[in-house]
Amino acid sequence: MAAGAQGSPPGWVPVEHRVLGLDRRTFTPALVVLVVALALGYGLAALNAAIPWHNEVRAGDVLDLGDGATAVPPVGWHLESGTLVGRGQESPVRLQALLASGGATVELRGAAFEGTAEAFLDQVRRSQGDDVRGVSGSRATLTTDAGVVGVAQSATGPGGDGLDVAFKVAVGADGPAEAAPALLVRVRTAPGQFERYRGGVTALLRSITPGGGR
Repeated sequence: MAAGAQGSPPGWVPVEHRVLGLDRRTFTPALVVLVVALALGYGLAALNAAIPWHNEVRAGDVLDLGDGATAVPPVGWHLESGTLVGRGQESPVRLQALLASGGATVELRGAAFEGTAEAFLDQVRRSQGDDVRGVSGSRATLTTDAGVVGVAQSATGPGGDGLDVAFKVAVGADGPAEAAPALLVRVRTAPGQFERYRGGVTALLRSITPGGGR
């Protein structure tokens, strides 16, 4: 039998269909499979990242700061982490809450600290530094509507504006201030934008109530 009449070996690909030794006829199906796999692996994740999760603060919402202490978050801001009173959630063992609105964030963090609010603020700034590189304002005291006294330190610079306020939130009106739980409220905004959020931030700070007031 002539050589041209013999059958082709299994898996043999004609020269006109070969590219770098591969059968180019399989490229299109393989490309479709690759696109689908990438879409499933990365497309959904990208879509989730593009649609931010928001829990908008409504009138009447109250933050649970633990041990009965509370604060009222600004209406319209977004609670990205934290516990609200009366939502069927257990009171947090360790306080950590984050609120956001546009180019501003307010972080509330609780800690055990033996000493004054000013000493606590000193320790925080020594250990964590100040991420606002610029001009720091003078320290001032801030008293909440419930009588809790805090120490505030502001700063402003090209990278943004900031305000750190430290409190000792005693449990009960007669609780010893030195041994009371410490609370840090850290506010960060885009450059020159602090005044835009001052009203909501001030209202939040003034609403902080110790456990004995709940």
